[in-house]
Amino acid sequence: MATKESTFTSQRNILHVSELNHKVKQLLETHFSTVWVQGELSNFARPRSGHWYFTLKDDKAQLRCAMFRNRNQLLRYNPRDGEQLLVRGRLSLYEGRGDYQLVAAFMEPAGEGALRLALEQLKRRLESEGLFEPKAKQPLPERPSRIAVITSPTGAALHDILTVLRRRSPATAVIILPVAVQGTQAAGQIVQALQLANGGSDKLTPDAIILARGGGSIEDLWPFNEEAVARAIFASRIPIVSAVGHETDFSISDFVADLRAPTPSAAAELVSRDDSVLLAKLNHSKAMLTRLITQRIAIERQALVGVARHLRHPRQRLEELAQRSDELASRLQQALRRNLHTRYIELSHRQTRLAAQTPAVAIHEAQLQLKIAHNSLQHAMQSTLANKRAATQNCAGVLDAISPLATLNRGYAIVRNTRQQVVKDSTKVRVGDKITAQLARGALVCEVKDKSAAET
Repeated sequence: MATKESTFTSQRNILHVSELNHKVKQLLETHFSTVWVQGELSNFARPRSGHWYFTLKDDKAQLRCAMFRNRNQLLRYNPRDGEQLLVRGRLSLYEGRGDYQLVAAFMEPAGEGALRLALEQLKRRLESEGLFEPKAKQPLPERPSRIAVITSPTGAALHDILTVLRRRSPATAVIILPVAVQGTQAAGQIVQALQLANGGSDKLTPDAIILARGGGSIEDLWPFNEEAVARAIFASRIPIVSAVGHETDFSISDFVADLRAPTPSAAAELVSRDDSVLLAKLNHSKAMLTRLITQRIAIERQALVGVARHLRHPRQRLEELAQRSDELASRLQQALRRNLHTRYIELSHRQTRLAAQTPAVAIHEAQLQLKIAHNSLQHAMQSTLANKRAATQNCAGVLDAISPLATLNRGYAIVRNTRQQVVKDSTKVRVGDKITAQLARGALVCEVKDKSAAET
């Protein structure tokens, strides 16, 4: 009987409470990584740890929530009990108590949150269609002669734009296309104004368009979040600068436009060109470039002096070899003199012996042998001197061939990067890097425009 119960128990998949809670937590976090929940805030608690704990409820249910300090510190909103909130977060489980909860990452009032949720959905859809792609952006003209301004004719934005344009570029023609910038009619009027600016004759077509309005709530700025306005901006063949709201406000028109400006005044600054400012920038850049070139020349000259200090000139080696050659020639001559002296002594001794014996034939033969030996000795001496001289010349030629200066004189160069390291492999530099090519006389500072891999 015990054996049957033991077998039955071993076939069950028995979990500890902590194991079950852990698996449930993984399941929740996997399938509900991001959710939006709307409800009434209650039981809001803010302990000394800085984390927030609260409950979201409606008339039928409630949900425990936690918002940790690293997230709630980013909010510019201070929630209070009884408010309707829209909360974004992930579902999880507090394993210690087995409590199902929402770990919040963001929250905002429910009314404004609905608009922001719609805005985010439209933004993602337009982004997937490529309306925000950088490659679709048109560059602003360098010096526009006509600028169209689409904004309210009575707003402060128009006054700010005209003030900046009169100050920076008074000769630039300004075409004002008045529209409503808030309300139900605003989006349609903005679309018509954009189409009008793009459909004019060549003499009246502006070189750039400023779409602007002052700050306001998300409801006030909503016409600039309409899909029709976004598509009209994207279809414009004239570059558009969007300056909607304050610097911290962002709208769909900002993402679709060719350039976003934080304020209407900044938009006018970006579109217009101030000749005095450009000249001042040019002079400043010239002075900076001159200073950098001078510093670089001084650094390179100092580096060259340091290299020259440690570089041994081939002439020194040639002089050492020449001295060694002279020493060997002197020793050879001394050896030859000693050899000749020894032979002379032997000859004198034999002459003395021959003189005592006076054999005429032996004397004649000895004289012949002496002459042959003398000739052989002279030939050996000349051959030895020729071999030593050839060896010396060969050493001098080898030294000259391996000399770095000789290599540079043949048209080669020593390439270094900005850290003064010798570049031997094209993969060690990138396009746009600065490199220095040391020549036989002088050096070149170059920029890498292209490169090719070494053939294997």
